[in-house]
Amino acid sequence: MKMPTYEVFINGKPIIVEIAKTGEKTFTAKLEEKTFNAEFPEGKVKFGKSFQLKVNDKAYAVALDEVSRAKPFTVKVEEASFKVELKAPAWKPVLTVMEQPRLVPALKGAKPKQIISGTVTAPMTGKILVIKVKRGEQVKTGQVLCILEAMKMENEITAPTAGTIREVLVSEGASVNEGDPLFVIA
Repeated sequence: MKMPTYEVFINGKPIIVEIAKTGEKTFTAKLEEKTFNAEFPEGKVKFGKSFQLKVNDKAYAVALDEVSRAKPFTVKVEEASFKVELKAPAWKPVLTVMEQPRLVPALKGAKPKQIISGTVTAPMTGKILVIKVKRGEQVKTGQVLCILEAMKMENEITAPTAGTIREVLVSEGASVNEGDPLFVIA
C-alpha cells in the first residue's frame, strides 16, 4: 500500500514526508528516503502541552499549539523550535464514489440522506440480519420490521407508526450506515 506523501516546509526548506499508521500509538515516517518508526506513548498529541514522541526508540519532548494546513505553525522539539508549513498531499488515495441507483421510484428525486415522510432509518451503523416484513404488509406501531446487528448486539428496528409497508429498501445481509433509509411506511 502506498503511503500518502506530503510536502512539508521546515524553516523554509521543503521536505517530502510519507506517513503510515502502523498501530494504535505507532506510525512509520519516511523523510527524504530515511524511514523512522515513531510512537506516541501517551496515545495522542496534546495541543498546547508538551508530549512525548519516541523515534527509533529515542524519546523527545515535543510541544505544539496547533496544526494548520492554512498557515505556518511552530513545533518545539526539546529546546529547538521549527516553523512548519504543510502542503496538501502529493498523492491522495483514489476513491471513486459511484451513486447507487435508486430502486424506489419515489426516491429518484431525493437527495442523499433526504428523509421522505414515513421513512424508517437506521439508528446506527450495522448489518441487517433479518427482515420481518414484506412490501404491502400492514404493520402496527412498535412492530419489529427488522433486526440490525451493531457491535455484536442485535437491535430490533420497530415501526414508528401504523401503516402499510410501501417499500423495503434493504435486504438481509446488507450493511447500513446511521441514517440510511430502511423502509417506507405509508
